[in-house]
Amino acid sequence: MTAATQPRSVNSAAADDVAPIVQRLRETYARWTRRTPIEQMRDDWDELFRSRAQPWRINGFEAGGVAAEWIMAPDARANRTILYLHGGGFRMGSIDSHRDLMQRLSIAAGARVLGINYRLGPEHVFPAAVEDALSGYRWLLDSGVRSGSIAFAGDSAGGGLVLACMFAARAANLELPSAACLMSPWTDLAATGATFLSRADVDPLHQRPMILSMAKAYLGPSGNPLDPLASPLYGDLERLPPLLIQCGDCETILDDSVRLADRAAKAGVAAELEVYPSMIHVFQAYGELHAARQALASAGRFLGRYFTEQDKRPPEGRGDTRDCG
Repeated sequence: MTAATQPRSVNSAAADDVAPIVQRLRETYARWTRRTPIEQMRDDWDELFRSRAQPWRINGFEAGGVAAEWIMAPDARANRTILYLHGGGFRMGSIDSHRDLMQRLSIAAGARVLGINYRLGPEHVFPAAVEDALSGYRWLLDSGVRSGSIAFAGDSAGGGLVLACMFAARAANLELPSAACLMSPWTDLAATGATFLSRADVDPLHQRPMILSMAKAYLGPSGNPLDPLASPLYGDLERLPPLLIQCGDCETILDDSVRLADRAAKAGVAAELEVYPSMIHVFQAYGELHAARQALASAGRFLGRYFTEQDKRPPEGRGDTRDCG
């Protein structure tokens, strides 16, 4: 591993207890059986997180035909825009489940966040999610937002989708965003990482059979887990913008982040890898954790460095919100 990709283990000044969080997640999983409708699973997942969000105005609309919402902190700058792609294994997750996380990211980065509800499986298999993510990005560009004032962010499946969207944008000869922040990104649907074994005893939730099952459902009968638009770890990373990759040390998919950072550096991409000791998958979603606050602050600083010279222009208010409802 090159020096540029050595993971930075992030020390926390406060000890975090993730046990209550894990217990709540396990209680939700325990209610699900093979007969549980996918709609019920999605509702249960949204309910786990919905009450965490602050009561900001909900600005719902369609961005390029995809359901979307503006998440804007009071001091969010109109010339800083983050396109956020949520996690959930391509089966669950929504703006509702991630509104709190997007709100905290908006505060940390001083940016408005565009969250989208891309199509989910099993109703819509690969590459539907990639197509919707690209539609959301095209909508921003067509609305007059400059690529240099846009950053991408996403968690888990959404983190991998961020990379896939950039691959698709590059193939379409679109300008790429200024930077991207990936939280516990799922980048290898073939699940070949060594940490599926080395972290199996410390990851309280996600084991390799579960990961492979979600991958199969997303890919459908003809999808290839080695397709770069499904598993960006196998894609061409050259010319991608700077990446911040954050993950917990207690994740079976830890290697999805470690290997991504290594491959990015070898491709000449500026990649920073932060590994948070004792943290679980997408720990940033739990704002009560000191490590989550630390990670979001780091993400805000990182993205702030790469927004373009537009930041030096006088503020223009909260931007064009004619489609915000």
